[in-house]
Amino acid sequence: MLLLDETVAGISFCTDTAAVWQLVGNVLFVFKIAIPILLMVFGMIDLGKAVVGAKDDEIKKALKQLMMRAIAAVVIFLIPTIIAFIFSIVDSFDDVKGDYNVCAQCISHPGSCNTTGANDGKVK
Repeated sequence: MLLLDETVAGISFCTDTAAVWQLVGNVLFVFKIAIPILLMVFGMIDLGKAVVGAKDDEIKKALKQLMMRAIAAVVIFLIPTIIAFIFSIVDSFDDVKGDYNVCAQCISHPGSCNTTGANDGKVK
């Protein structure tokens, strides 16, 4: 079983799989932007329909739904930051922090991730 803190033939897990983490980072970046925008657009469309219908109950319901979608959009946008914060406060995390930083860099900044495999755990 290959763990993050183990190395096989001098190659760490995150360095060896940097291309996969870069792909995950690109997908996460698209989701992090697209999903909140879509949630807000659909919420505004629902609110517009309710306002055109001119029924107070529908307007209140649409406003509540828009607020819930706005909160969900903010949470989705902040999930990577929240996860990074949780990892930074865990004490036993220091053992694998160097390898984690390679994975985190490839996920959070896919454009600056070195995927050549010969970077000795360093990012560009």
